[in-house]
Amino acid sequence: MKCDRCENQIAFTRKYSGEKLCSQCFSNSILRKTAKTISKYKMIKNDELVSVAVSGGKDSLALLNILNKMATNHNFRIKAITIDEGIPGYRDEALEIVEKFCKKLNVELTTYSYKKLFELTLDEALNLRENQKMSSCSICGTLRRRAMDYAANDIGADVIATAHNLDDVLQTFVINMLSGDTNKVGWMDPDTSENSLRKIKPFCEIYESEIVFYAFTNNIPFQSEPCPHMNEGIRTEIREFLNSLENQHSGVKNNLYQSIIKISQIVKDSNQKQKKVCKKCGKPCTGTICSVCSIILKLNEKKT
Repeated sequence: MKCDRCENQIAFTRKYSGEKLCSQCFSNSILRKTAKTISKYKMIKNDELVSVAVSGGKDSLALLNILNKMATNHNFRIKAITIDEGIPGYRDEALEIVEKFCKKLNVELTTYSYKKLFELTLDEALNLRENQKMSSCSICGTLRRRAMDYAANDIGADVIATAHNLDDVLQTFVINMLSGDTNKVGWMDPDTSENSLRKIKPFCEIYESEIVFYAFTNNIPFQSEPCPHMNEGIRTEIREFLNSLENQHSGVKNNLYQSIIKISQIVKDSNQKQKKVCKKCGKPCTGTICSVCSIILKLNEKKT
């Protein structure tokens, strides 16, 4: 069968829209959709430096590839950062892939480690945690966000770009709802244009499966080894549940995403919790001490 947009053979079918596209037209559609999302939510302004967080996975390397292409004909610059959590036998492979890919694209890369920033690796942190209720993903995610903040400030970036896709957004929403953390729902609006250091998600309206195919059809190398801690939390179960729904009801993910954006804006406007400043680090938070400093304090107490 022929592509809906040209005469080439189809390579990908979007079930939710019925589009049948060849490899080239599919890749162009992902590039255009990413650019449209960036424009719609005012993610990048003129002459800004974008810090692209690259892990070595398919999503982040695909994002780096696309933003690198966009930077050549748009008025912004990019630099890559990667965070080394200190996971033996896992992060080493990813760091090598990232270094080679950045070199191929001629993109400057800087690596930051948990060990240097927090004086402990993720594995050391997990050994010090109070109980298993504090999951490895929650500890790692909290520390990674702070590490990215530090990295962006260190290289003088105006924006942090992460490769969270539509599936990630849906999973996070469900996790927040199941945990009763409704305040965080108000922070899920993709428009962060009013923040001093903006964190953007250019892939937030693109299915994970489409990013997988983009990486595959563009010969982008990525780490295939899964994180050894990935199944500790509930996210994997939620991912499988949402994928099952999408397989039976094409487009349900898109519908849920649109609902989440509307709900997020309502919660954001009605949120009574005033953001404060952390007494330890000066970063914005909702309590007297931010989640990062709280975790680090607890871990350091155990260490001593």
